[in-house]
Amino acid sequence: MAYDPIRCGRAAVAIAAVALALAVPAAADAPIRFSLGLKFEGPVAPFLVGLDKGYYRAEGVDVAFDTSPDPADIIKRVASGAYDMGFGDINLLIKFRDQNPKMPVSAVFMGYNRPAYAIVTRKSRGVTKPKDLEGKTLGAPETDSAFGAWKIFVKANGIDASKVTIDNVSFPVREPMLAAGQVDAVTGYSFSSYITLKDRGVQVDDIVVLLMAEYGVDLYGNAVIVNPKFAAERPDAVKAVLRAVLRGLHATVRDPASAVESVLKRSEDAKRPTELERLRMAIRDNILTPEVKQNGFGDVDVVRLDKAIDQIALTYTFKAKPKAADIFDPSFLPPAADRKVN
Repeated sequence: MAYDPIRCGRAAVAIAAVALALAVPAAADAPIRFSLGLKFEGPVAPFLVGLDKGYYRAEGVDVAFDTSPDPADIIKRVASGAYDMGFGDINLLIKFRDQNPKMPVSAVFMGYNRPAYAIVTRKSRGVTKPKDLEGKTLGAPETDSAFGAWKIFVKANGIDASKVTIDNVSFPVREPMLAAGQVDAVTGYSFSSYITLKDRGVQVDDIVVLLMAEYGVDLYGNAVIVNPKFAAERPDAVKAVLRAVLRGLHATVRDPASAVESVLKRSEDAKRPTELERLRMAIRDNILTPEVKQNGFGDVDVVRLDKAIDQIALTYTFKAKPKAADIFDPSFLPPAADRKVN
C-alpha cells in the first residue's frame, strides 16, 4: 500500500488522543493519602471494608490508607499536606488550629460521636472510681488524646490532681506496665487499652474501664479531617471518599463479624476474637450513640460542639477561641437520608 501522509497523520492524532484520554484519568485518580491510627485494629474496619467491597472504586477514587506513630501526628500530616485526609481526634485538632492559625485543617465527618478516652485500671490496684486515683500513679503518654482530656476529667470529678503522680510513659509500654503493677492506671482508648491488658493475662473481673464520656467529659471524638488545599482543589473527591466511608460504616455496623476481616488481612499480628471485640466496643460506646441513632452518622450538633470547646477552655488557654463552624465543615457530608442509621 502506498504511503498516505494524510491518513497516517490522522492515525497519529487518533493514537495521541487515546493516549491522552488514558493518561488524564490516571493523573486524576492519583491515590488519596489517608492517615489512620497507630495500627490497623478492629475499629478502623469502616474505612478498610470499602477497599474490599469496591466502595471507593465505585466512587471513582483511589485511597491509600496508612498508620501513624501517634494521634497528634495525624493532624500534623494532614495540615502540612503530607496526607490529604485522615481520621484524627477533633479535640487535638481544635488545639492545633489555635496554635497554627495558618493551617486551617477542618473536620468534615464525625466518626466517634463520643471519644474513646478512658482511664483503664485494676480493682487490685484499689481503683474503681475517679476519686480512687488520688494517691496513685497514672501512666500516660504525653501526646495521648485521652491524657489531653485529663484536666477536664479531674475538674468534672473533683479529683485533687496534686495527689496523682503522672508517669509519662510511651505508648508501647503503657499496658504492660499496668499489667506488671508498675503503674496503677493508664489513659488510653477504651477499646485498645482494655483489650491489650486482657491479652496480657489480666483477669477481666480485675479490669476497670472508666469511660470519660460517662464521667463528665462531654467531647466529641475522632473525625475525618481534610487538608484545606486538597478540599479546595478536589471537593468532589472529598465527597466521594465520605460517601464510600459512609457505606463502609453502614456495612460495619450491620455485620461487624464480616467487616473485621478487612482489618485482619492487613495486620499480621491481629487476632480475630480480639479485633472483633475492639470493633464491637467502638460501635457500642463511640459510634452508635443515642445521638447518632436519632440524627444519623457524620454530622455534629453545633451547640454541643461549642460547649465542648468551652469545656476544653477550662483546661487550655486559647489564643483565639474558635466556634464550632470554624472546626467542622458539614458541606462535604452525604445527604441526611443516606446517613440515617439503618
